[in-house]
Amino acid sequence: RKNIEAHAWDGTWYRRAYFDDGTPLGSAQNEECSIDSIAQSWGVLSGAADAERIATAMQSAAGRLVNRDAGLIQLLDPPFDKSSLNPGYIKGYVPGVRENGGQYTHAAIWFVMALLKLKEKSRGWDLLQMINPIHRSDNVESVQRYKVEPYVMAADVYAERSHLGRGGWTWYTGSAGWMYQLIIDFFVGMTKNGNRLYFDPCLPDEWVDIAVTYRYADTVYHITIHLAEDASAPVHIVENGESTNRDFIELVNDNTTHEVRIEVAKHR
Repeated sequence: RKNIEAHAWDGTWYRRAYFDDGTPLGSAQNEECSIDSIAQSWGVLSGAADAERIATAMQSAAGRLVNRDAGLIQLLDPPFDKSSLNPGYIKGYVPGVRENGGQYTHAAIWFVMALLKLKEKSRGWDLLQMINPIHRSDNVESVQRYKVEPYVMAADVYAERSHLGRGGWTWYTGSAGWMYQLIIDFFVGMTKNGNRLYFDPCLPDEWVDIAVTYRYADTVYHITIHLAEDASAPVHIVENGESTNRDFIELVNDNTTHEVRIEVAKHR
């Protein structure tokens, strides 16, 4: 952590890397790849970055990398093209395509995860909807621009002007798996530790409740999470009509169906 803060902070965001000769990458001094989203997102997700700095870094990344016109979150900007920097195979892609300045969906998801971990509920929900591929089929124009299946995750979405908003490699299990984790772990806020389920949702304030069906071995849990207005209210769990004194669900494989209601403070 000391080395990160001493050597990786660039002033308003964190640098991505260094070349062997000490030249930084992801720095304001770079004419290409002056900012990269991964260093900012994982500064949050790892818990390693300074709290005040990472808030500034995430704001910088949002301003530079969120492309609302195309509905995508770029991995880096500007893309590699004519500079002397040689980062490897990424420079072989056309500027604005795949990792070279397009949306690399793994990183876009990590960025939304980071926002939700910071409890930026409104912005997190907004960007979660934006990168959800189903919204790329809202109208004929969107379908013709995206050109790929809107019901699976694409590994990448192009930012290159002549192909702006076009989807790349679809049926990509890596980004699908990360999207699942984003929705379940960070948005719904459901995490499993041993045989316990914990809940820390990060839902929009205008939502009232959300329902989840969870299968544990041969047992089904129907779970309703209700957002309480009282900010000081502790987590309250009622299972099969009986109030518990726990802030978690104790999972039991009894081959039955459990009805669970969880109350969580909305404004945490």
